[in-house]
Amino acid sequence: MTKICEILLIVKLFLINLIFAHKPVVLIHGILTGAESMVIIEEEIIRHHPGTIVYNTNRFGGWSSLENSWHQVMEFSNDLRKICELHPDGVHLLGYSQGGLLSRAVLQITPDHCVEHFISLSSPQAGQFGSAFLHLIFPTLVSNTAYELFYTYVGQHTSVGNYWNDPHHQDLYHQYSIFLPYVNNELQSSNSTQFRDSLLKLKKMILIGGPNDGVITPWESSHFGYFNENDEIVPYKKREIYTEDRIGLKTLDEKGKLKIITVPNVPHYQWHLNIDVINKVILPYLD
Repeated sequence: MTKICEILLIVKLFLINLIFAHKPVVLIHGILTGAESMVIIEEEIIRHHPGTIVYNTNRFGGWSSLENSWHQVMEFSNDLRKICELHPDGVHLLGYSQGGLLSRAVLQITPDHCVEHFISLSSPQAGQFGSAFLHLIFPTLVSNTAYELFYTYVGQHTSVGNYWNDPHHQDLYHQYSIFLPYVNNELQSSNSTQFRDSLLKLKKMILIGGPNDGVITPWESSHFGYFNENDEIVPYKKREIYTEDRIGLKTLDEKGKLKIITVPNVPHYQWHLNIDVINKVILPYLD
């Protein structure tokens, strides 16, 4: 009888572990880096959530992160589909910097995705209009004239050019940009409905950013806020992407599925390395 009780207890503990096991987590790194840059997040996830499966992708590491955004998104989408086949009960997805924007687009082009929580960590979701990091790639480029390169056929072969959003040249942005205006449904396409519906499958969208970022410009882009033509910041709730619910932000918000997090005093290159940030505003959404 005692032996039977022991077996039943083991089975019970096994079932409890299955029920409360943490979802696998997919990590996508930022520009000019690779999987090694996300190791601290990976280690913290495993340390606090033992047994969690973490997919820390190294695809498009280093200079290959500058490849066309659509090309990267298509490849990441193929990876996500394979992961979802292995984990049909769901996974969580976290993308840092450029990786957060690409991750969001991956969800939009993957209508059968299994992602439950999407975490965007200091990512240019509304675009970028700042040259704080451009000197690393284009030494002589400055914000006011960058459109002359990015809004060309050649410029659109780079990931940065694909989400460069010059508030003073919106006509050229809409004419030449092949990526951001479409995934944000600023320009309608045959995929516009899918782009919105795929995001609405999420149980939670978490957007993290802060005023001391120093690279994402404006930093409010991490929350879908952006400059107007007078260089004034328009908060996300007052922009058409929200008011017209173009990609489902308003619907997610009304359903309590949109979480906007602002963390001060974190430079851009520290978000994915800062243990306090990881523990306080990332891990709680990986439970």
